[in-house]
Amino acid sequence: MKKVGFFNSVHLKFVLIYVLLILVAMQIIGVYFVKQMEETLTGNFQTSLKRQVTMLGYNLVEQMQRERGTGETDSQEEIRRILKEFAVGDIIEARLIEADTLKILGTSKQNEQEVVGQRTTEMRVKRSIVIEDEQSEILVDRNGHRIWVLVTPIKSDRKIIGVIKVVANIESVFEQMKTINGILATGTAIALVITAALGILLAQTITRPITDMKKQALAMAKGNFSRKVKVYGYDEIGTLAMTFNNLTKKLQEAQATTEGERRKLSSVLSYMTDGVIATDRRGRVIVINDPAAKMLGVSRETVLSQPIVSVLDLDDTYTFEELLEIKDSIILDYSTKHTPYVLRANLSVIQKETGFVNGLITVLHDITEQEKIDAERREFVANVSHELRTPLTTMRSYLEALADGVMEDPEVGPQFLNVAQTETERMIRLVNDLLQLSKMDSRDYRLSKEWVDFTEFFSRIIDRFEMAKRENVRFTRILPRKPLFVEIDEDKLTQVLDNIISNALKYSPEGGEVIFTVLEEEGKITVSIKDEGIGIPKENLGKIFDRFYRVDKARTRKLGGTGLGLAIAREMVNAHGGTIWATSEEGRGTQIIFTLPYEPTEEVDWS
Repeated sequence: MKKVGFFNSVHLKFVLIYVLLILVAMQIIGVYFVKQMEETLTGNFQTSLKRQVTMLGYNLVEQMQRERGTGETDSQEEIRRILKEFAVGDIIEARLIEADTLKILGTSKQNEQEVVGQRTTEMRVKRSIVIEDEQSEILVDRNGHRIWVLVTPIKSDRKIIGVIKVVANIESVFEQMKTINGILATGTAIALVITAALGILLAQTITRPITDMKKQALAMAKGNFSRKVKVYGYDEIGTLAMTFNNLTKKLQEAQATTEGERRKLSSVLSYMTDGVIATDRRGRVIVINDPAAKMLGVSRETVLSQPIVSVLDLDDTYTFEELLEIKDSIILDYSTKHTPYVLRANLSVIQKETGFVNGLITVLHDITEQEKIDAERREFVANVSHELRTPLTTMRSYLEALADGVMEDPEVGPQFLNVAQTETERMIRLVNDLLQLSKMDSRDYRLSKEWVDFTEFFSRIIDRFEMAKRENVRFTRILPRKPLFVEIDEDKLTQVLDNIISNALKYSPEGGEVIFTVLEEEGKITVSIKDEGIGIPKENLGKIFDRFYRVDKARTRKLGGTGLGLAIAREMVNAHGGTIWATSEEGRGTQIIFTLPYEPTEEVDWS
């Protein structure tokens, strides 16, 4: 790098600027000089006039004393003559006013002699007599000229006997100042032109590279690193320009590296299924990926810069400092009354080697399904245990009684054996239902489908139940009169209908009615079985397809149910591609409805 010479140094440029500043200061001094000149000229004019007024006062005092001592009658003319001789040059008028009576004793103006003998009302005259000092003021007359009014008291034997009022034209002083101001203004204008010319030259030598660097900085802010600053010289600014170009190159390399890392990080965060939130050292969110925003039900724009404890809804539980101390994960339960929603948050503190905390990384996992599965598993185990324990306990009690000799009783013994057999059959049904559900839960479960006329198939099942039903329960069929061919597994769908119809018969009252309906709709058929039983409470209606769920557990066990029939029915209907649901009104019966895929076909006559 070349050494910067003196004549190329920016210091010389600053010296030139300093000279220009001195020139500007001289202009300021000129303004100050004009002000002082104005005050000096005005003061000299007033001082000269005051001296003349002093001499006039001596003459007027002698005349007034002579008048009082000798009683001369022509003193008024003498006073007018003295005032007239005084009023020459810039003096416009001179008056003499008696102090005691405030009468005008004389005036220098020939055309205003009628005021002689009248009392004056001027406040400055009265003020001068009272304070025994002169009063002066610069005014503007009717013609726009500036005049100076001077009121001076005159004394005799230390007593004020009168007042001299002098009106002088001071416009000449201001005319002189106007001329001086014009000269100074012309000089200032010339100086400003020279200063502007020098300023332009300086701007070209100094501000041009700075302007280039400014443009380059703006381009860099927009991500454009291709431009370079032109080097105009080898002074300090030239050195700065070369350094700026080197900085641009390094920033371009750093930007490329950072952009590559940012894209990698963005790609990783975007394709992560887990939610990720990063904060700064104050606990405010600086990064949040889309899965995290979706999990929390917020938008990225509203969350950024917000405290993480507020974003995670932990304001009442933790502070940010407490989150930094947590080593294990925390559970975030956002469940509502009807919808479970649970997240697990794993926390990791970002620290420097010195131990300084830079922020916090939070990884969110949706464990709602896991929690739901765990809860269902616990409930399932508890229900199975309960369902098996009841018949086993009953069988053990009866078998112990039989072993103790009840078997010998011809009446009680057979009854006990009958109860043991009933409970055994109940356990067999429960185990078979569990095995059926287990098979349907397995991945290799397959249906043996074939095309079946559903109208005829449904009628056969209804006929079977009608032959075995109680006489006081009526069956009503609302079925199509034409075949409806659907692809189903007859055994599985028979089990579905058996479960639903058995429940309808179990809960139908004396004289009740069970209505069977099949409707053909677009792309599906809808099957419903409606009874007139006790119905299901509204709050329990959505749970009747859950495993082991019973609305009235005591009555269900009494009627021999396992609580798995509707659960099996739902799994089988879903396996056929249909849906199943229930409607009910307490005290007026229940209706189970399910659908099956259906595509109507036209008969073709093959010859």
